[in-house]
Amino acid sequence: MDDSYVDEALTDAEAAFQRTHGQTGESDLDVSDSALVQLRKACRLLEAARTLREQNGYYTVVIEASFVAIERSIQFYLLHRGHVSGEDLRYEHTAVYRQGAEVNVFSEAFADRLTQLWKRNRAEVYYRETVASAEQADAMLSLAEAAHRYVLDFASLRYECVCSS
Repeated sequence: MDDSYVDEALTDAEAAFQRTHGQTGESDLDVSDSALVQLRKACRLLEAARTLREQNGYYTVVIEASFVAIERSIQFYLLHRGHVSGEDLRYEHTAVYRQGAEVNVFSEAFADRLTQLWKRNRAEVYYRETVASAEQADAMLSLAEAAHRYVLDFASLRYECVCSS
């Protein structure tokens, strides 16, 4: 890929992340509060997953976005209540489930179930070791929406949500 159109595309991507002045930011994410950024990323992920699901397909992407939306919703709560800092969020995906249980957002048993769901299913679907189904995508999207609503209710901050539904 060196010295090819891929190399040029990599250079362009690197520059886009280095020179951010004057770029158009994503709407609803233009807040300075890192907790709200995570919350609203969850909202955007859910909206994207709903849109793709309505197009009758993209099951793998819907499943992936649903898992990430759950993580972002929990991360929002952890940041909002001061249990973690932004730097603490750069770790293994399922660690957020353990941290949610540690601060009593849900039980350890529930955190274990989320962790097992992620470990047993997310990787297999994502890496195409198995084919994703419509039923799996629907179930994961429902779980992500429920987890998102629950965290918002638990934090008493539903008014900060920018979800369309």
